[in-house]
Amino acid sequence: MPPELKFRHQPWRTIIAISFGNALEWFDFVIFGYFAVAISKQFFPVSDPASALMLSLATFGVAFIMRPLGAVVIGHYADRHGRKPALALTISLMTVGTALTAFAPTYHSVGLLAPLIVVVARIVQGLSAGGEFGSATTLLAEQDPRSRGFTGSWQFASQALTLVLATSVGAILSAVLDVEQINAWGWRLPFIFGILIGPIAIYIRNRLPESGEFKSIQISSSPAREIVSKFKSKLLIASGLVTIATAAVYTLVFMPTFCVEYLGYPLADGFLTSLITGVLQVVLIPIAGALSDKFGRLLLAGGASLVILVTAIPMLARVTSAPTFGSLLLFQLWIGASVAIYAGTLPAMMSELFPAEVRTIGLSVSYSIAVTVFGGFAPFINGLLIKLSGSNLAPGFYLSAAALISLVALVAARRAGLK
Repeated sequence: MPPELKFRHQPWRTIIAISFGNALEWFDFVIFGYFAVAISKQFFPVSDPASALMLSLATFGVAFIMRPLGAVVIGHYADRHGRKPALALTISLMTVGTALTAFAPTYHSVGLLAPLIVVVARIVQGLSAGGEFGSATTLLAEQDPRSRGFTGSWQFASQALTLVLATSVGAILSAVLDVEQINAWGWRLPFIFGILIGPIAIYIRNRLPESGEFKSIQISSSPAREIVSKFKSKLLIASGLVTIATAAVYTLVFMPTFCVEYLGYPLADGFLTSLITGVLQVVLIPIAGALSDKFGRLLLAGGASLVILVTAIPMLARVTSAPTFGSLLLFQLWIGASVAIYAGTLPAMMSELFPAEVRTIGLSVSYSIAVTVFGGFAPFINGLLIKLSGSNLAPGFYLSAAALISLVALVAARRAGLK
């Protein structure tokens, strides 16, 4: 095959392979949040249902505490030994964590050992997810610098595909099973699905070609030490850039639970609106990435974050004051589209902040910091804010605050030389 033809085909092979594995990895990770209510009844059976749900959401957030550790360890490994072996490691860890959750005995069977097993599973998944973003994003972004925005955008497009997969499973289960069946055993089915698909993703990732850019660099003797000593300010900027993306994504993950528990929507409505939003994002994110290659990252990202800042609260107010399927769908699509445009530019912006020698650990650590603080505990924080304030508008205030932080980071990124 002529070299130029191989060059044109190689990025698409990598995009498809990474996106497939990435979607399955994040499916295993976020499905816990979608079935938080059912899981709370099996593993945290306290007398107050609201408190049980809060414990379940807190367990969802435990994985995010481990993400910075996974980011450092696996990011360091990827910058020393390659992006490909790091990706094989992350999907293997995620499959183990998913298996632990799928087959964990309930509280009524083994007592306190049950929630302990679930927490351990989330810790393993957190370590995996901590290294997944940086390794996958770096390999995508290093395919072709001329189209870094487009190729990198498939990191978040595949996460949106996760939303489609997870909500499709949720919608199907809520349609064919009643609430008692879902609470008793139906919630385990998505995790079993993840276990069955895991070996396929491992096989695909083991056959990925290594990044050409990685092969051409002089490998750092200690990427972890170098990222801390030379790039502290850029780590902070990159974390700020991630803030609105992660806060919005995990607020959307929280929406099915929010709609059912606080607004009285049928469970199927919450899953269906999330499904439609996910499909929209799968389409919009690569388009935004391609546009950022042509018109610049900061213009698109700044406009999208400004839209979220201004409209999140009034849009959510409509959902809470007029709890109809149409108002919920409008909120999900509006916020989802804004996040898609922002997310389409984000991987390229972050990649261009760091040189290749420390790119994976730089992306992994900055992303994990932001996701741990603003994303993983977003469902818990939103639930706590609603409980403390008595207002169902709390998620809107949370989104607006996150958008403001990212706008400040965009200004700092421009001063650092990004366009």
